Amino acid sequence: MFHISLAYLRDRPVYSYTRLCFGFFWLWLFLFPLNDTYATEKPPGSIHIAVRDGKTGKPTPVRVRLTQAGRPVKVLPNEVVAVSYGLWDHADGYAYQPDSSFYVPGEFALALPAGTYQLSLMKGNEYVEQHYKLVIKSGQSLRKTYTLTRWIDMAARGWYSADDHIHIRRSPGENQALVQWIQAEDVNVGVLLKMGDFWETYYPQYAFGSTGNYLNGNYLLTSGQEDPRTPELGHALGFGATGSVRYKQDYYYYDKVFDELHKRGGLTGYAHQAESFHGYRGLTLDGLRGKVDMLELLQYCVSDEPLHTANYYRMLDLGFPLTATAGSDFPWCGHDHDHGPPEQSARIGNARFYTYVDKPFSYTAWKAAVQGGHTFVTSGPILDLKVNNAMPGDRLTLTKGDKLTLKAEAFGHAQQTPLNALELVVHGKVIGRVTKNDPGQSADHLTITLDLPALTHGLWVAARCYGDGKQAAHTTPIYVSVDGGGFHNPETVGSYLAQSEQYLTELEKELDTHSDSPEFRAWYYKKGLKTRIEETREVIRVLRGKLVER
Repeated sequence: MFHISLAYLRDRPVYSYTRLCFGFFWLWLFLFPLNDTYATEKPPGSIHIAVRDGKTGKPTPVRVRLTQAGRPVKVLPNEVVAVSYGLWDHADGYAYQPDSSFYVPGEFALALPAGTYQLSLMKGNEYVEQHYKLVIKSGQSLRKTYTLTRWIDMAARGWYSADDHIHIRRSPGENQALVQWIQAEDVNVGVLLKMGDFWETYYPQYAFGSTGNYLNGNYLLTSGQEDPRTPELGHALGFGATGSVRYKQDYYYYDKVFDELHKRGGLTGYAHQAESFHGYRGLTLDGLRGKVDMLELLQYCVSDEPLHTANYYRMLDLGFPLTATAGSDFPWCGHDHDHGPPEQSARIGNARFYTYVDKPFSYTAWKAAVQGGHTFVTSGPILDLKVNNAMPGDRLTLTKGDKLTLKAEAFGHAQQTPLNALELVVHGKVIGRVTKNDPGQSADHLTITLDLPALTHGLWVAARCYGDGKQAAHTTPIYVSVDGGGFHNPETVGSYLAQSEQYLTELEKELDTHSDSPEFRAWYYKKGLKTRIEETREVIRVLRGKLVER
């Protein structure tokens, strides 16, 4: 009935084709009238989410992850808090975090197609994460209010968290958004580092010292630097100074930078546990000459095991105090959501340190407490250490025959931060250990109390803790001297001095190798570095004569 030959169509004028098409169209409508499925798409639904703090009842900044069937939902609410960030100061990210989460100030609304979604609400280590299933119906609005509660409140105990290693360029215009980022991770102090290398600097900060600070309640943004950075000597850290310091013509002379940072009221140290980029060489060269205040002890840059203590224990056993700090190295370090546990994702605060401040929180009080060494580092577990009522960073002066009482406690959350083991460490050796399976211990609380017999020489005491999912924590030591002596380790000082000498020899070989690579420039500074190596060798010689038992 409807058969028309192609030959007939080829012989008709153009308007015949048009009339024929319209004829078929109207015939189709007559035979198959459009129903709702063809006429319109189903209208989307919507969600309105409000997040309150369990203590104040007020809206609180929070990190949100919204997924469907395990995949991130690629639509953002208008309320999202966005700041440009990326590797090498490029604009690789903006509103989404590396794991596809995003920050909101406490409330957000979003139109979504009908379906089932998964909502995660997160706010740093101390808050209990919440996960929900949301069923969105077409044309309907789903309104939910959630309350986030802490499993522990460290600020109420006088301990304030900090991330000492954040790379985001900052002008005054970014301050409010960035402080919401650290509030969403419950990081009290975010140290934003200007980064440098031999040629250039990245992630500029508009000011340093108090003029570069931005304070909102108990949340503080402050400036610092990761500069110098070289593959032969490691990456240097500095914060708390009234200005940044950079000597382009003397770039490999880290001690010049450290000395000037100290003059400007700052603290100095080495990043990445002094492991990557041969940081142990720089730590030897500058640490043994008393130029270094701190060591970044916990981080996810070197490996997915965040706690590395070899270089730390070497310096402590040689009698050099170092404050333990930690930082995320955002956005450089960590693993994204699809390739590692959430606590290892590249995000602010995944590695942090706590500082005890015994007065109202302020920049000045916090910096003084860091300088005093009243810290512990963590990727989840909470530590408390007392030695005769002294705390981390303190120095105890005893007389021969005095005794010590050591007490360490670890706190966790049985589901989110389950604890495995707590250890007391003296001179790098474990002298006491408990696990969650021991009587009286649990996955959310571990404790050890030990009495040491009459002391004959000084020592350093620290606590460390291990949890599930590569979580770990470690305190700055308590330093104990006896009859005016030091806290070095007589048993290891000889081998550690030999190891330090080995690192200097290793550096000398580097200086004797001319490299055409523009990244390796140590050989160019051979004369000045040789002088510094000889100064360090003299320190080693004096320490060997003074400390090594004969």
